[in-house]
Amino acid sequence: MGVSIIVGGQFGSEGKGKVSHWFAKKVNATTVVRVGGTNSGHSVVDSNGNLHVFRILPTSAIENDKCCVISAGSYIDINLLFQEIKESGIDEKNLIIDPNAVIITTEDKNNEQNSILGESIGSTNSGTGAAVIDRVSRSSRTFFAKDVSLLSKFIYPTKDYLRCEINNNHEVVIEGTQGFGLSNIHTPYYPYATSRDTSAAGFLSEVGLSPFDVSNIIMVIRSYPIRVGGNSGPLPNEISWEDVTAKSCSNSLIQEYTSVTKKIRRVASFDADIVNRAIVTNNPNIIVLNHLDYIGDDMPDVIGENRNGFITSVEKKINRKIDYVGLSNSKVISV
Repeated sequence: MGVSIIVGGQFGSEGKGKVSHWFAKKVNATTVVRVGGTNSGHSVVDSNGNLHVFRILPTSAIENDKCCVISAGSYIDINLLFQEIKESGIDEKNLIIDPNAVIITTEDKNNEQNSILGESIGSTNSGTGAAVIDRVSRSSRTFFAKDVSLLSKFIYPTKDYLRCEINNNHEVVIEGTQGFGLSNIHTPYYPYATSRDTSAAGFLSEVGLSPFDVSNIIMVIRSYPIRVGGNSGPLPNEISWEDVTAKSCSNSLIQEYTSVTKKIRRVASFDADIVNRAIVTNNPNIIVLNHLDYIGDDMPDVIGENRNGFITSVEKKINRKIDYVGLSNSKVISV
């Protein structure tokens, strides 16, 4: 019993939203915590086959049987939050927002859009980075969730709530955002980074819990790593989506778009270096390999010879066992 942290092992879009939703159900978590800002979208498919993309709420919001927490280290776009509350159908009593979560203002968005970050490092210009800068510089422009009357019914000290859940032996899942290769502190590719630390320790700090509370660190990686479109930084072994399509034996073009900016993602063949760096820092006890269906095999929903071979090759490169694999149709399978 305790806290499980979902962390990305590459450059984001590893499928953390799907894994968070699946793992929260698997361990019967009472609470799922979302960290970070609106510069990353997490996708999840509901029981009716409908795709949802959340930039603030945890993906478990679609179930409406768990408490969804927005942590003190989060950055909130108020209009987007209420859109997601409506889309998810979450019961408002199941949503708690920490009073110290920061509000992304129109000024924050304008500051990023008027900066060079979009062109120079592929920023999403969501205003998250500008809000982080305001917070760190102790600016008078910083607004907290506790200062917004529209949010008053959701405000509660989330650390107190989570401590009570843990003391009662309940499971808590922290849904981390982005990927280790984007960490402002740990990436080898700075300045091509996000505005926060994206390690498990960084997520835990944003939530405000102790390392002694952690039971699982679940690292999510993907068969073909991606970066956002544009000048977003180095991507070793970069290839085209036509290459991915050919290798997957798909009858139609495989091509991914970023969930926030809707740009075509850059893609590459699997590179062990960034994953090994992520393992050193996060020391995960569970690893999930997503997008296995991009590896061509005889049947789309089966782990055949080719996919088994790919899993084995990845395990050798990272010197760790792959515990679960995921397919693009939202399935997660134990290996």
